[in-house]
Amino acid sequence: MEKRVEERQKIVLLGSTGSIGEQTLDVVRQHADRFEVRTLTSNNNWQRLVEQALEVEPDSVVIANREHYPKVKEALAAVPVKVYAGAESLEQVARSAEADVVVNALVGYAGLAPTVSALKAGRKIALANKESLVVAGELIMRTALEKRVPIVPIDSEHSAIFQCLVGEQTPYRRIVLTASGGPFLDTPAEELERVTVEQALRHPNWKMGAKITIDSATMMNKGFEVIEARWLFGARPSQIEVLVHPQSVVHSMVEFADGAVKAQLGTPDMRLPIQYALTFPQRWPLEGERLDLARCGELTFREADPVKFPNLRLAYEALERGGNSCCVLNAANEVAVASFLGGRIGFLQITEVLERTLARVAFVREPGLDDLGASDAEARRVACEAAEEMKSKRQII
Repeated sequence: MEKRVEERQKIVLLGSTGSIGEQTLDVVRQHADRFEVRTLTSNNNWQRLVEQALEVEPDSVVIANREHYPKVKEALAAVPVKVYAGAESLEQVARSAEADVVVNALVGYAGLAPTVSALKAGRKIALANKESLVVAGELIMRTALEKRVPIVPIDSEHSAIFQCLVGEQTPYRRIVLTASGGPFLDTPAEELERVTVEQALRHPNWKMGAKITIDSATMMNKGFEVIEARWLFGARPSQIEVLVHPQSVVHSMVEFADGAVKAQLGTPDMRLPIQYALTFPQRWPLEGERLDLARCGELTFREADPVKFPNLRLAYEALERGGNSCCVLNAANEVAVASFLGGRIGFLQITEVLERTLARVAFVREPGLDDLGASDAEARRVACEAAEEMKSKRQII
């Protein structure tokens, strides 16, 4: 009897040159007989995009920044790879009929439109772009339900929650998101004013991109994960708790009505949640370090300090307020983090930019996509003005 050969799963990988994108390709390399990458995309890193395309041989690539299009086109002229450019091309490939799954590893608000595009086309989404749910969680989940499209989370915390809920027939009582605490967990609050960009980028456990690493240092990343969990799992804000767990072994937990608590444990390796999102409900072998509980030492937990890390409080407040508040918070944070990375504002001033922007941007109770786009643009303008004001004051001082 002839052995049946399974078709390879076709992947559209948005944000292939970032940290999640690179690790997704590592998963693909380990299972080259089961995965086929159809599309790769990058915003600015055209050199790495070309290198990936020459290795993976996709059907197409997208360079979002049009300035780099001629260079990518020339570099790939000798191979049969279609080259596209611009943000609209990201939406087009996200709804491609060639895709079995769209891995959205884009960073920031730019990931929202491709998520919506993929959902409307009925494409399964493996989601690492947290901003899609932070900005438009209600709209995203409603569209996914209408189109009957699965969204499987890639974030390690939400993947952990998802894995804890698989097979359960009764509702959960509480979700516990764990946080490493970042590089400044034990730094006295009075010293945070003087921390440098280099210090903020030294995450103790995870290797991530610059933006998400700064978000971890301010705990804004955990605030965004609270918002994500609210939409992914239908939780009320009061059902979502954040615990600081410096060892990053327990990736998150779920408590049920009978008091039982389920947790997902593992090494800090993003390839595990990436592969699980692609292969669910199956688990495939994955090369890498294994968790050795006998050698990892104590596992400790503590409450997050809302005074020392006020961005977590701002996320809860924006979620409770609803409307366009989370959209405004996200836009302001993108501007504030870029300003800090560029040396224009200090670490603590990131929070000041967020607070000023939330106070100044008009509130929209029931925003559509156009309203969210307008709120995003207004929030960025206001946040830029706030950051510039702070920069001028720093220079005077």
